[in-house]
Amino acid sequence: MEIIPGSLLKTIDSPADLKKLPREKLHQVCDELRQYIIDVVSVYGGHFGASLGVVELTTALHYVYNTPYDQLVWDVGHQAYGHKILTGRRDNFISNRKYKGISGFPKRSESEYDTFGVGHSSTSISAALGMAMAAKYKGETDRRVVAIIGDGAMTAGLAFEGMNHAGVADTDLLIILNDNRMGIDPNVGALKEYLTDITISPTYNKVKDDVWKLLGKLPVGKHFTRAMAHKLVEGMKGMVSSSANLFEALKLRYFGPIDGHNVAKLVDTLKDLREIPGPKILHIITTKGKGYALAEKDQTKWHAPGLFDKVTGEIFKKTPDKPMPPKYQDVFGHTMVELAENNPKIVGITPAMPSGSSLNIMMKAMPDRAFDVGIAEQHAVTFSAGLATQGLVPFCNIYSSFLQRAYDQVIHDVALQKLPVVFCLDRGGLVGEDGATHQGEFDLAYLRVIPNMIVSAPMNEEELRNLMYTAQLEKTRAPFAIRYPRGEGVMPDWRKPLREIGIGKGRMICDGQDIAILSIGHPGNFVTEAMKDLRTLEIFPAHFDMRFVKPLDEELLHEVFTRFSRIITVEDGVIQGGFGSAILEFMSDHGYDAEVKRLGIPDKFIEHGSPRELYHECRFDDESIFETVKEMISSRVTVHH
Repeated sequence: MEIIPGSLLKTIDSPADLKKLPREKLHQVCDELRQYIIDVVSVYGGHFGASLGVVELTTALHYVYNTPYDQLVWDVGHQAYGHKILTGRRDNFISNRKYKGISGFPKRSESEYDTFGVGHSSTSISAALGMAMAAKYKGETDRRVVAIIGDGAMTAGLAFEGMNHAGVADTDLLIILNDNRMGIDPNVGALKEYLTDITISPTYNKVKDDVWKLLGKLPVGKHFTRAMAHKLVEGMKGMVSSSANLFEALKLRYFGPIDGHNVAKLVDTLKDLREIPGPKILHIITTKGKGYALAEKDQTKWHAPGLFDKVTGEIFKKTPDKPMPPKYQDVFGHTMVELAENNPKIVGITPAMPSGSSLNIMMKAMPDRAFDVGIAEQHAVTFSAGLATQGLVPFCNIYSSFLQRAYDQVIHDVALQKLPVVFCLDRGGLVGEDGATHQGEFDLAYLRVIPNMIVSAPMNEEELRNLMYTAQLEKTRAPFAIRYPRGEGVMPDWRKPLREIGIGKGRMICDGQDIAILSIGHPGNFVTEAMKDLRTLEIFPAHFDMRFVKPLDEELLHEVFTRFSRIITVEDGVIQGGFGSAILEFMSDHGYDAEVKRLGIPDKFIEHGSPRELYHECRFDDESIFETVKEMISSRVTVHH
């Protein structure tokens, strides 16, 4: 389907083209840019509401600043679609998030306009400050750096660390706080309340009006001096004491709040701020999903809705002809409630992903026992540890790639003290279209090296439930990680009675001969599919679902290595240091000699594409397992790793 951009947008191949337009044409550019995003995302998918909310800001930034020499640093990157379209990727935008297409996030290797690769939140201020400091060091006095960060991302500790340094760094850094009161879910916490107070405060609005009046009279160019800027700042502090303004207290000159959907006002404001030296923050108010009524009304639902009819707003869903298995995250969410009803010590914690992780099910049923702590993974882990010291059983529910941000807390605050925090790691393995920043490929490797940790992965929904049940038992009382993938499982009839699984105990799925296949987690289902085709060739491998990476089922492994001389390991994690490595270590430690072939994610970052495409690229899908078994059957050559 051909999607044709508007008459002005189709003439803009770079910001240089945008700058040729008269200021009064920018409203039309914004309208066409917004419509183009709606047209493409409705047909091809992707994130939606965030980019609609910053159309005017994106246009104004590229109109005022000399990009890419002036550097724009986007936080997270959900909102960067307009930026990509205006910087030479308009015609290729239909490949967004597709296999071998452009990334859904800013990516340095993709464009010189993408100054910093992002995907996780709250990195923009620190990165932009580094760029601004480098410009100062190199004597590039005419180069400007702008960080664009949302109010949700501003809740993370890294953002405050960056601001704390920026306030005393004496660099020409502008931080734009895009305040829409939304992350993926509605924001929580004291900062949200503080920003709301600023927005509605007549005192702050008086500051805003007075500042813009001052700016209107401010001389610019070579006659504008640091002394004049200092007088302006002092005047502002006279209107509002720095103790009353968080940003002023951090020595950031505060401007705003202003309407983030008035492109003319944004252009004027940015031109003025571009001439004011030193670190400063501009607070703008926007609406996530702006310009598409349904997205404005239900911003969580329209964060990334999938394919939809842009006219009616109908989101297209698959209509299966048979009962479908649930998403793993929903099994987690419903099981949390079921367990918590029987164990009053259980509480749930998530860092700003209640709908993405399905902890919102528990938050609705038991609002006093489920906590959204904001985009603050380090805090989520140590908060959970604190709860555990008081006899509670915290289930800390974090995306696998996000737990990387709290690795020290897992080691220092949980494992070292052997506190019984249950880590439910959603999005383990290859997540698909979000690409390298979100692939949950490292968790099995980085968790299994930590003393006191129990590390597990269920092959299906029933095992997820049973591992959760086992983790909360009084006799378990240890740090316990359960990682499971994004998307659907394999069991439509998944509500089985809960039962305990022995810690470190695997199971034999089927016996066989010649080759043993050891799998961990969901890819065990790929093995099951491959076995069907292998049987038609009268090849009958044995299949073992190991369930635990740590501790390993040594009794079962002794049996495997005694009976089989050819072994395949299958995992949806990195093979360096992962499950397969654990099996090789066991073999070496116990003096076994076998031909072992490890299937998993190779030593590289995996880009975006559908999960199925990525499984095949990494060669651990059912087809690849089938081929690997055939190769090992036909050859006795030892494979070295």
